Amino acid sequence: MSTPLTNTTGEEIISRPEESQQSIIKKPERTYMNKSRNSRPPRSMVGPKFDTTVSTKRETDHLPPLKDGDIRIIHLGGVEEIGRNMSMIEYKDSIVIVDCGVQFTETNTPGIDFILPNTRYLEEHKHKIKAVLVTHGHLDHIGAIPYIMPRIGNPQIYARLFTSLMIKKRQEEFPHLSPLTINVVERGDTVTLGDLKVRFFGVTHAIPDSMGIIIETPYGDIVHTGDLRLEHNDGIPTDDEVDRYKTFENRNTLLLMADSTNCENPGFSISDAVVYRNIEAIIRDTPGRLIISTFASQVERMLFMLETAERYGKKVIIEGRSMKTNVEISKLANMLKVKPETLIPSEDMVRYPENKLIILATGQQGEEFAALGRIASKTHKFVRLTPRDTILMSSSVVPGNERAVQNLKDKLSRQGAHLIHYKTSDVHSSGHANADELLWIHRKIHPKFFIPVHGYHYMLRVHADLERKLGMLEENIVIPDNGMLIEIREGGTKIISLKEKAPGEMIVVDGTSVGKIQDVVMRDRQTLAEDGMFVVIGVIDSHTHQLKKSPDLISRGFVYLKESQDLLYQTRLLTKKVIDDSLARGGYSNLDQMKQDIAEATTKFLLQKTAKRPVIIPVIISV
Repeated sequence: MSTPLTNTTGEEIISRPEESQQSIIKKPERTYMNKSRNSRPPRSMVGPKFDTTVSTKRETDHLPPLKDGDIRIIHLGGVEEIGRNMSMIEYKDSIVIVDCGVQFTETNTPGIDFILPNTRYLEEHKHKIKAVLVTHGHLDHIGAIPYIMPRIGNPQIYARLFTSLMIKKRQEEFPHLSPLTINVVERGDTVTLGDLKVRFFGVTHAIPDSMGIIIETPYGDIVHTGDLRLEHNDGIPTDDEVDRYKTFENRNTLLLMADSTNCENPGFSISDAVVYRNIEAIIRDTPGRLIISTFASQVERMLFMLETAERYGKKVIIEGRSMKTNVEISKLANMLKVKPETLIPSEDMVRYPENKLIILATGQQGEEFAALGRIASKTHKFVRLTPRDTILMSSSVVPGNERAVQNLKDKLSRQGAHLIHYKTSDVHSSGHANADELLWIHRKIHPKFFIPVHGYHYMLRVHADLERKLGMLEENIVIPDNGMLIEIREGGTKIISLKEKAPGEMIVVDGTSVGKIQDVVMRDRQTLAEDGMFVVIGVIDSHTHQLKKSPDLISRGFVYLKESQDLLYQTRLLTKKVIDDSLARGGYSNLDQMKQDIAEATTKFLLQKTAKRPVIIPVIISV
């Protein structure tokens, strides 16, 4: 039996096992299809066009087949970067996948919306896929589901309640896709998936219903922690954490794969109890209006802020699409405990004293058009800062955003607002474990083999050093790369990495297209950003095969034309000569070669004169 979960309109969304049920879930409990077509999705989410190039040769044909009795592990993302987390475990005729996330654009991928895991191996072995197991609801773990599920046969998904609602909400932006099959599970549940049995256990992270995965094999358990940290008091894990990891006391852990994001940080992370105590004091004691900005993904902290505000008689305005979305999901999951009247719209602010108002806003990373960014720029429709306002930035700075955050703080400070942030007060804690927390977790799980995951290569090596401190032999540790084939052989007594690799070319979402990244496209975009472009336009008489006039030149982002007349004059003479010489050789019959000659000569000349290499665009018009 299962209990249906309904939304505010009474429509059944997903069904879940009774909380007391601990039996194995043997089949999908409910299929749902999103029916909402009213919201306008962002540009990157409108009808993705997949690269459907058909090849007679499979891209994985060069890989050795998996021998009977061996276990194969491949990380398709998340072990050379932060984000696009996706791992797979293969045994006999069964593959289970852990997570399916995106990575956001980096400096070497300008204009890209998302970077996806390369799933070619899964696409060519989709007949083996039994399920996708999702550890929690952050986009770096669920964001690629709409793009990848159609490619791998739309297997069933297993996730906890809040995660399932996050997946459904994201799926609403892709109404054209086939329905997903989602099974809602709880910690302690087990499920049989082909040749493997899977058990779920709870972990502490920055979002509700986070969980780790235990995959039972004949040789012992493969444990994937997902993202995690410990809740503790002055470095002593709480009783709940101790009870949680008692699961592993009498289990044989063959392999551990654990989060490496904060392994460089010594000691224990700041406890949520400390952060919550400080936030409560700020909410209680701030004399004027309080504006709080935090990651929308920090759902548990956001819920605490709302409940604390209500406890002290404050009214809360939610500003920011992602934050409003997560509040709605919290309502569906019955996690939001505040009364409806605690939340008010922006336009009602004028009806309340300043010391009774809290604005919960997105934009703490300096995003120009997020709520806090508009407040800082004085473009918000309802909020104007005064020296009586206090701004609490309950977040750390994401690497690469330092300058944007500093600009944001400067703008807020110029308007007289008082700022509180993580460098001046303990108002933020990470969702990822520090080194000593990881050591405690490793001791509790006590694995035979270890593969660090979730982080850049250096982070993985630092994490591996922690396991070495506990006495693990070097040959029992593998530092993975994306696409690396790792196998456990000889009855679970040996772990190795193969020289062969699964396809690993970068897959990107670029506007409405999804496919392999084209190096030439990224190179041109980077060049345009750094050196600009230079257009040469030549008009040729189709009868005489002669230039009708000197070439026209257009510069964008390269040189200021009015101040570079001599350079333009010399460039015009050069391009005219190249075109005339080409025409004299019969070049009219091969205009592509003429364009190439113009591009090469112009690139060389401009590089010599300016030390820049703009994108050269030759245009030949025949009239």
